[in-house]
Amino acid sequence: QVQVLESGGGLVQPGGSLSLSCAASGSIFSIDWMGWYRQAPGKGRELVAIINSGGSTNYADSVKGRFTISRGNAKNTVYLQMNSLQPEDTAVYYCNARGSGSGQARSFFDSWGQGTQVTVSS
Repeated sequence: QVQVLESGGGLVQPGGSLSLSCAASGSIFSIDWMGWYRQAPGKGRELVAIINSGGSTNYADSVKGRFTISRGNAKNTVYLQMNSLQPEDTAVYYCNARGSGSGQARSFFDSWGQGTQVTVSS
């Protein structure tokens, strides 16, 4: 099994910054993609930013130029630096990890964290 644990988040004023961290652990052979998604009240879950094992990134148009995703030296960690936060960024942010398990079958896994609340308000 693979566990994903987020940290960070909280309350920030408009224009402020926050940083989120995520670590995947467990029976992992390799991680192909890690990323962040968010879900605002009454809305569906949407992609925020993802990064693959080669360092390629993809961002939602709404966060380009404001958010930066990066991977730690330990390839099972990912960070999201969020700048110039706006009230519309308020949501629960979820970390996702996808890759191959360490079992003989190298089974695919697609694991999610429990989510962390980000609230942007004055």
